[in-house]
Amino acid sequence: MESFLASVKSNAEEFSVSDLSNALRRVVEDRFGHIRVRGEISGYRGPHSSGHAYFCLKDDRARLDAVVWRNTFQQLPFKPEEGLEVIATGRLSTYPGSSKYQIVIDRIEPAGEGALMALLEARRKALAAEGLFDEARKRPLPFLPFTIGVITSPTGAVIRDICHRITDRFPSRVVVWPVRVQGETSGDEVARAIAGFDTLPHDGPIRRPDVVIVARGGGSLEDLWGFNDEAVVRAVAACSIPIISAVGHETDWTLIDHAADRRAPTPTGAAEMAVPVRAELEAAVSTFGARLRSAHRRLLDRRLQDLRSLSRALPAADALLAIPRRRHDEAAGRLSRALVAGIEFRRHRFLYLRDRLAPIILDRQLRVERRRLDGVVERFPPAIRRVLERKRDRLSSTTRLIEVLSHHKVLARGYAVVRDGEQNVLTKAADIAAGMSLQIEMDGGTVPAIAGEDNASVRETPKRAAGKVRRSTKASSPKIASGPAKSETGANVPPIKQIDLFE
Repeated sequence: MESFLASVKSNAEEFSVSDLSNALRRVVEDRFGHIRVRGEISGYRGPHSSGHAYFCLKDDRARLDAVVWRNTFQQLPFKPEEGLEVIATGRLSTYPGSSKYQIVIDRIEPAGEGALMALLEARRKALAAEGLFDEARKRPLPFLPFTIGVITSPTGAVIRDICHRITDRFPSRVVVWPVRVQGETSGDEVARAIAGFDTLPHDGPIRRPDVVIVARGGGSLEDLWGFNDEAVVRAVAACSIPIISAVGHETDWTLIDHAADRRAPTPTGAAEMAVPVRAELEAAVSTFGARLRSAHRRLLDRRLQDLRSLSRALPAADALLAIPRRRHDEAAGRLSRALVAGIEFRRHRFLYLRDRLAPIILDRQLRVERRRLDGVVERFPPAIRRVLERKRDRLSSTTRLIEVLSHHKVLARGYAVVRDGEQNVLTKAADIAAGMSLQIEMDGGTVPAIAGEDNASVRETPKRAAGKVRRSTKASSPKIASGPAKSETGANVPPIKQIDLFE
């Protein structure tokens, strides 16, 4: 038995791990080179930093690893999402590093419209919860837009229909932003186009549109999927320009329809919403003009009728002037009588004053005034004499006071005042230098002198000389006391009193 097992073991082909893995890979890829697998996406976390995407497809009994290479992922019209049931097309392969097999996906699509509708409804609810579909956010369309922006394919029939309809209704300027309206990049291009229109300056070379139309023809749910992109919805909600959504036919609904300010059933309907009919405007203006002229004529007729009615209700001119005319006549009659009476009154007044101005009355008045003047003349000389006597007494008193307080009385008793050449009073012997020119004031006059060289005798008695000089200095500037002064004999001198000449 052991020899048999040894012979069997020696007859079996021996593989390395790598050879076996490659052999299995070739078998799997040859057998399952093109397959379609339906399953639910699980473990999807978005593309890897390398650009590849890794996730799993599963059902209720099995699990299959899946990979989408970077180049393929960028071209997918429909991006994978967690929990979505899809149909993946690709080829089966193995991964030798972990002894696993996986599907390399070339194309991915939702597993029927039910899955897309479920995804669309979930996305709609999430965006509605953020308030992006609120009616309060929607703006009114301008009545007459000067420039209309259109975001659509430049080669399709949609742009021709829009331009033709705008030309028929009200010719306006149309600015087209070309985008792809189908495919994997359509959502990003439409979002960038909306943001681009919103950033245009008002005074730039390309005028900023007053309204924007996002348009596309009809198609299946997969064809219109780019307009359900979240980036497109957020771009519409953030745009400050009013937007009209015209995607698909009347029965087609996308998320951009909920976020736009207005939804048009067709691109042609969007053009009709954007501009009014010029002929209808002209007709309306003509109608309004005719109605205005008719209303103006009716108003004038009504005002004329009212004026005539009021004029008939007014009294005649003679009746209006009767009372004022009568008052005028009465005033004229009273005026003539009042004029005669006034003249007569003034004549009697004149005669009365004339009689009062008779010569006898004037003589009587003149005698009275003469007697009054004689009395004043008689009283005037005594009054002058009394005033002069008071002034003379005041002068005598002042003279006596000056004589009593004058320093000349002190000089008469043998004192003298010594001054230098500048008439400064010298009070100390030390102030006199040899050869100084002096002025010595004594009773009876001033004597010039020159100081000698020998001042010994003077310096011996400085206190005596200074006392004399000091006493003479005080006498040279007498002060008038506030009380009654005394003369040399000791008699009191009456104080000075101000006397008014005509008191």
